Amino acid sequence: MSRPTITLIESLVNKSHAYVETQLELFKLKIVDKASDVASNIAAGIAMFLIFFIFFIIVNIGLALLIGDLLGKSYYGFFILAALYALAGLVLYKSKNKWIKGPIVKMFLQKFVKNTTWDK
Repeated sequence: MSRPTITLIESLVNKSHAYVETQLELFKLKIVDKASDVASNIAAGIAMFLIFFIFFIIVNIGLALLIGDLLGKSYYGFFILAALYALAGLVLYKSKNKWIKGPIVKMFLQKFVKNTTWDK
């Protein structure tokens, strides 16, 4: 082979190597972007859950006291609400895959797959 052909091949190998390194770096950045998006959604969800939970507890204490006041004994309201929540917990436990696991898995998959084209 002549020297210009070898130089051309070396140039092509160097450019190919640079291209592969760039694609690898792009892949890493896309993964970091998706992971940070999911992490921020989880953090926001936890914050909203805590706010809703505190609101829920306060409303339930008031509701239990109201029911208890209507029935004559304040602890009756707490027992009635506890029984309702136990029933709701059993229903939720029986259908946890449909109502909890499925939507969470779907959300994670949508976040990681949405607008992802690895060949760009």
